[in-house]
Amino acid sequence: MIVFPAVDILGGRCVQLVQGRRETATDFGTPGDCARRWMQEGARHLHIINLDGAFGDSRRNAAVLREMINEIGIPVQLGGGIRSFEDAAGWLDLGVERVILGTSAVREPDLISRLADRFGSRRVMAGVDARQGKIAVEGWEKTAGDYIDWGRTFADLGAGSLLYTNVDVEGLQRGISPDPVARLIESVSIPVVVAGGVSSPADITVLKAIGAHGIVLGSALYSGKLSLREALEAADEDR
Repeated sequence: MIVFPAVDILGGRCVQLVQGRRETATDFGTPGDCARRWMQEGARHLHIINLDGAFGDSRRNAAVLREMINEIGIPVQLGGGIRSFEDAAGWLDLGVERVILGTSAVREPDLISRLADRFGSRRVMAGVDARQGKIAVEGWEKTAGDYIDWGRTFADLGAGSLLYTNVDVEGLQRGISPDPVARLIESVSIPVVVAGGVSSPADITVLKAIGAHGIVLGSALYSGKLSLREALEAADEDR
C-alpha cells in the first residue's frame, strides 16, 4: 500500500487544516522544506494540494507549485482548484504523475473522459470527498449526491483511481471510519486512495486489509502523532 505524505499549500505556506476550515490553519513552513523533509524520511510519493485553489483562487501558488514539481524527483499527485481541461493538462505536461479532480469532476464529468483519452486513465484521479455519505464540493461547503454513486460514475468515465476523503473525520486525529471506505472499495474496480483520520499504524493495517491502494497522511504526521517510518512499515509499501 502506497503512503502519500500531504503537502497542503495556503498562501504560499505548508499548512494543515481541521475539517477543511481555513481559519484552523497551522503553519509548518515552506512547501519545499516540508516536501524535502518527507523525502528524506523515506517518502516515495507526495500528495500536494493547492488549498487556495480549492477555495477559489486557482492561480495562487502556481509559481511555488511549478518550482516544487520541477525539483521533486518522486511521483506527485496534485489537486486543488483544477477546474478545466487546460488547467489539468498544464500540470500533467509539467510532469505531475496524476491530477486530482474534485468539484470539477462533479460539475463537468466529461472532463474525466477527455483527460483520460488524452493522457491515459492512470493519470486521472477523481476526488470522492464525502460528508455523511454525500459527496462534498466547493471547498466542502456543499453536497451533491451519494458518494458511492459518484465513485461508480467517475470509474465509468475513465478515472484511473479515486481519492476518498472522509470529511467527517478529516483533521481530527481520532482514527478512521472504515465502513464507508470498505463500501466504496467494494463498489468500484479501480484503486482507492484513502484520506481523513489516518492517525495510527492500526488505522493503516485496517485500510490495507480492506483493500485500500494507498493512504494520505496529514495532520497526524505533522503533529508527530504518527511518524512516517511507522506508516511505511505498517503499509509495507515495498510489497
